[in-house]
Amino acid sequence: MQTKIKNSVAALLAYIVKKDKRDINKEGPLFCDILGADFDCSHDECMRLLSNAMQSDIDLEAHLDIINEALRNDKLSKMHILEQLNHIIYSDKITEDDYKEFEYIKERLFSYDEKNKAKRM
Repeated sequence: MQTKIKNSVAALLAYIVKKDKRDINKEGPLFCDILGADFDCSHDECMRLLSNAMQSDIDLEAHLDIINEALRNDKLSKMHILEQLNHIIYSDKITEDDYKEFEYIKERLFSYDEKNKAKRM
């Protein structure tokens, strides 16, 4: 499960890099710092994850579902993911779309908790 979470968090972070057409060489070190700290990834593994994400379609919804399922009601870990995402967003020029994407991802991560809470009651 840890590998699935790592891949989904990597895809989530790479989604912003790809969407904004950012320079992979410029964003790579920050991407690697974030994944390396949280998932004990080597620089080569991080760059491979980023490169693979940049070359393929990123199914944001599927990766958000994986993260939500894995972290369920772990709001602290979800906040940490948002903090990481924010670091990626702020590493370059910020656009209105960046704000919208951040808000959408935040809503998806935390609405899952409320939806499941309602199901249990």
